Amino acid sequence: MLTELRILDFAIIDKLEVGLKSGLLVFTGETGAGKSIIMDAVEMLLGGKADTSVIRAEEDLARVEGVFDISEQNYPEVTALLQREELLDGTNYITISREVRREGRSSARVNGQIVNQNILRELGSLLVDIHGQSEHLSLLDTRSHLDLLDRYARLEDQYAGYHENYLKIGQIRKELTELRRKKNDSERRIELLTFQLDEIEKANLQNGEDDELQLERDRLANAENLTNLTQEAITLLDEATPESPAAIDLVGQAIKSIGQISRLDSSQSELSDQASKVEEELSDIVRNLKNYLDEIEFNPRRLAVVEERLNLIQNLKRKYGGSIESIRQFGEKARTELDNINNADEILIKLEAEEARLLKELSKQAINLSELRKESAISMSKGIEKELESLRMSSAQFSVAFNTVEDPNGLPIEEKRSLAFDSKGIDKVEFLVAPNPGEGLKPLVKIASGGETSRLMLALKNVLVKADRIPTLIFDEIDQGIGGRVGTVVGEKLWQLGNHHQVMVITHLPQLAAFGDHQWQVKKEIIDGRTLTKVSLLKGEKRTLELASMLGEVTEGTLRSAHDILQLAKETKEQDKSLRTV
Repeated sequence: MLTELRILDFAIIDKLEVGLKSGLLVFTGETGAGKSIIMDAVEMLLGGKADTSVIRAEEDLARVEGVFDISEQNYPEVTALLQREELLDGTNYITISREVRREGRSSARVNGQIVNQNILRELGSLLVDIHGQSEHLSLLDTRSHLDLLDRYARLEDQYAGYHENYLKIGQIRKELTELRRKKNDSERRIELLTFQLDEIEKANLQNGEDDELQLERDRLANAENLTNLTQEAITLLDEATPESPAAIDLVGQAIKSIGQISRLDSSQSELSDQASKVEEELSDIVRNLKNYLDEIEFNPRRLAVVEERLNLIQNLKRKYGGSIESIRQFGEKARTELDNINNADEILIKLEAEEARLLKELSKQAINLSELRKESAISMSKGIEKELESLRMSSAQFSVAFNTVEDPNGLPIEEKRSLAFDSKGIDKVEFLVAPNPGEGLKPLVKIASGGETSRLMLALKNVLVKADRIPTLIFDEIDQGIGGRVGTVVGEKLWQLGNHHQVMVITHLPQLAAFGDHQWQVKKEIIDGRTLTKVSLLKGEKRTLELASMLGEVTEGTLRSAHDILQLAKETKEQDKSLRTV
């Protein structure tokens, strides 16, 4: 549920911080005070439209932030989404923030990490359901009707078995499609794969071969320069001439002098040892140079062979990958694909048999799901009609429409008849309602009357309360089109709904507001020539005074009526609680 709401520079709200609790939360105040603005801010927070028009005058940005306590109702769905998007922070709370800047840029964060609007909407749909002037309500989305019906009917286990087979058949059909495509294109594909595999196998590539060949090529291509440089080094180090003694000879003379120094001054014995090591290292260098000189090969024919081999490897890299390992892996895949094509008929027969078996099993599961749904739909419709009767819509009718679509590639339901199916079965479901006698059942989304829509939504919510896992429900002016007597019933229904959800309501009806577990007054003030919205929690006499002002001018009569309304709500709640404990 929503536990904290912070709004900054949004419309006529400069700064607002509200701590929220469970149960029925009521927001009241004069028209234009900013009640609906608070709900607009919440809607923007959850992925709704964000534009510069919401930014308070003379400010650079508007920001809304909410903290949500993840309820047990939808904990798995919410945590799965957070885990998928790597947004989990190890707590049972989610912090969502949304801001829009004057230049038009908006941003959203979940647990401090930036997210796009689609993720924000997906998460918001699991946390809050808003019914108001914007009509952002899951019940008005026909795609949600089947899910609500299934949860009402407690079909989770049956659905899980169906869904498992649905995924299996999807994978098999994917494999069949790919295999048939390759089979239809087999001749050309076989020719290409055979050429590629033959080219790779004939090359007989070895890992690391290209690096070794490159080193050999460098030596062969520079053999003359290497020989000259090596011979020059040997001459300078070990071959004396009348004009120039060898370096080793000069070093030997220096070592002899250093040895005499160490004999005359024992403190320089270490220097004599170092000099001897230098002589040994020079001798090793000369020996290694002579060995290297013997290894240098003038072999143009071998150079041509190495360059040809390197060109072959480079050509294969361009075709099949940037390394010898990649080329070999490409060859292995080509061989596997070639084997599959050659065995395609056998594999096709096996896959088609498995597809037929799964379709038959899936068909039984889909039919069973459909039958259970239709049984539950009757029960659900009766429950909703009973709720509507208590809401002064005694003649209203409710029904669930089931539709299927024929598809030759669908599930075999009867002989020579197949139905389209998806991850949820063969049923297309839509809620229908007839608010008044003689009008006939119509889709829920086409109900026009504001008062009827509000009461219908409330009836649906009360019946589906255990199926609806969204923890926070918001009703903006649900009292539209209804009077005081119905308002008392609506208040009681909303309070009952608050036993399972956090319910936030904006209302002008004192009879409804009296049922709130907590009530806030939204008030507009003018400070320093600017209009601001303030929100305060009402208790005791302040609450009675607010209800009296909702009835009209505050007098002894309206104060007495407000007190009576609160007392009636209190007695109704206590009676309801006692009935539930019996």
